[in-house]
Amino acid sequence: MSYIVDHKHKFENLLFQINNQDQLRKQANGGNSILFSYPPNEEYLYISKAFEIYAEKAEFIDVSQLLVKFIDESGWDDFKAYYNDYKDTPHKVFRSDSVSDIDLFDMIIGEIQSACQQDKLPFLIRTGCLYGTGIENLNIMEHKAVMSLSHPLIIFYPSSIEDGNLYFLNFKHASQYRGILVN
Repeated sequence: MSYIVDHKHKFENLLFQINNQDQLRKQANGGNSILFSYPPNEEYLYISKAFEIYAEKAEFIDVSQLLVKFIDESGWDDFKAYYNDYKDTPHKVFRSDSVSDIDLFDMIIGEIQSACQQDKLPFLIRTGCLYGTGIENLNIMEHKAVMSLSHPLIIFYPSSIEDGNLYFLNFKHASQYRGILVN
């Protein structure tokens, strides 16, 4: 039931942060990102409301679709074999240091940049798909392209806050160092 009580305040706070990008950079240690926190079981409600409010102003970047596209480009069998070889170090699969190979992390950053080039607010949604990939919200928030965007990056972040600590998917400790938390 928290959506019914909280969503209006959260979306007002989000709008305030979007409209005060200079202040955002100061409070986010030079970062340019907004972590929009909500209970994971209410993700559909928050994303639906964001589509309703920001349909004209935003580009919604769905991480789940990018993940599927990334796997499809390799082909399932090749991806499966590669993943099995590196399953203990998933960041090598999804966020490699290779300049020549496009990985999931590169795809995400490219979509974020493309949104800003179209003068749209980049909204990163369905970020729960990042769990287990070795890609952390901080990796995205600290990327030099994200830190220099003309618009802030809004990361829809299924999470909870307990004792002042942010937990991705309600259990994995997360950093908000380069971002502002809207909760």
